[in-house]
Amino acid sequence: MAEQPLLLALDQGTSSSRAALFSSSGDLVLSASAPLPISYPADGWVEQDPIEIWTSQRQALVLLDSKLSEGQRKAVVSCGITNQRETTVLWRRSNGLPCGPALVWQDGRTAAICDAWKQQGLEQEWCRRTGLLLDPYFSASKIRWMLDHYDDAQAAAASDDLCFGTVESWLLWQLTGGQRHGSDMSNASRTLLMDLEQQRWVDDFREPTGLPASALPELLPCRGEFGRMAADLPFAGLPIQAMLGDQQAATLGQLCLQPGEGKCTYGTGAFLVINTGDVVRRSDAGLLSTLGWTDAAGTPSFCLEGSLFNAGTVIQWLRDGLQIIDQAPQVNELARSVPDSGGVMLVPAFTGWGTPHWDPQARGVLVGLTRDSGRGHIARAALEGIALSVATLVELAEQALGSGLGELAVDGGAAASDPLLQAQADCTGLTVRRPASLESTARGVALFAGLQAGVISDLEQLATARRDGAELFHPQMDASQRDRWRTRWQDAVSRSLGWHG
Repeated sequence: MAEQPLLLALDQGTSSSRAALFSSSGDLVLSASAPLPISYPADGWVEQDPIEIWTSQRQALVLLDSKLSEGQRKAVVSCGITNQRETTVLWRRSNGLPCGPALVWQDGRTAAICDAWKQQGLEQEWCRRTGLLLDPYFSASKIRWMLDHYDDAQAAAASDDLCFGTVESWLLWQLTGGQRHGSDMSNASRTLLMDLEQQRWVDDFREPTGLPASALPELLPCRGEFGRMAADLPFAGLPIQAMLGDQQAATLGQLCLQPGEGKCTYGTGAFLVINTGDVVRRSDAGLLSTLGWTDAAGTPSFCLEGSLFNAGTVIQWLRDGLQIIDQAPQVNELARSVPDSGGVMLVPAFTGWGTPHWDPQARGVLVGLTRDSGRGHIARAALEGIALSVATLVELAEQALGSGLGELAVDGGAAASDPLLQAQADCTGLTVRRPASLESTARGVALFAGLQAGVISDLEQLATARRDGAELFHPQMDASQRDRWRTRWQDAVSRSLGWHG
């Protein structure tokens, strides 16, 4: 009997790269991953080697291929790419070599560039047309810094040999053997260079970065015909038919298809994304308006987003920095070893604040320590700090939407933590829904590729089935206790702001 059609997802994240196969009903069949190094050469600086980004993704692809039967290999009909967003790569068109390290989305070294642009009066129009904020998080100021400091980038720009892209552009270039230089609109909407409502590059925003127009990638819909896998790769000739930023892909993977539906992904950071349909919702409280996805014709759906820069990194810090755990899952046992945090609070602003403060000079804070504080209290405070940060995002989103969320769908690696999700339910007052599989990001882009390939006709038909088997976490805290907890939290947060300045 012939194999059912399979869909390949390449999921390039901040700390690892994955390759996964899904059925046309969204079930995970097989996956493989490879680690990705990250470097911190100075306070607030976060870099990756573009060659290592590609090598990591290729390793995951090769490892997945080695696990397949011949029948499974032949059943793969389409590929989708999803990726860490905003991370910025400059490379030469002539030889495909990067001009220097990629500046990762967490990198905050460009705060002075953003401040200078604000002083020039650029902020209001820039924010109005992109839906974003003038912040080091986004690609524009990273481009300016790279062109100012990478001699090879300057030379490439002068000779019309420069290519700019975020990670999906870099991967598409590599996967097609340098045949396609393009960016999908969900990723392009995170660069500060694209008009959100018109979905086009804006010269007025490009020019302050110093980037030549010729270096911009072709602006593409989120699904379409983007090229084929190069001959020297596994799955040679396979069509690449979907590209999505990781948070937009996770929103689709959770099948948040109707306006008002949303999810929170707990990965390296934590990101709350709410579907707003064909309406661009604006917020004056630090939430971002962003493009969710487009159909093959380029018709957009929009989202409202809250961004927290540190979530999984907090658990990594407990392991690698504080060294109170040996493996990430041990944080759960340690947190359960105490009835509460004993008044300890951990504010996870290691690389600055995103929503709502947008303060690249903020830093992490550990407060409330006493002689009785132990490892368990700090572990519990770490998980609660993530949950309390997300609770602020939820509150702001509900205010912007004018209605409550009802429940909160979650995914991402840290969502495997029961204590984290119980804290999330307690500090939001919402039921938290964890799906049976946390692979929402890869699933979302695989399903989108399946739509383009014609093996999936309607995502709505999958929504009910995919919600079956979810685990629910209900609030166990009364409203007055919740209010006191969150008031205390805001006091702790205020102590983290402006610290590095």
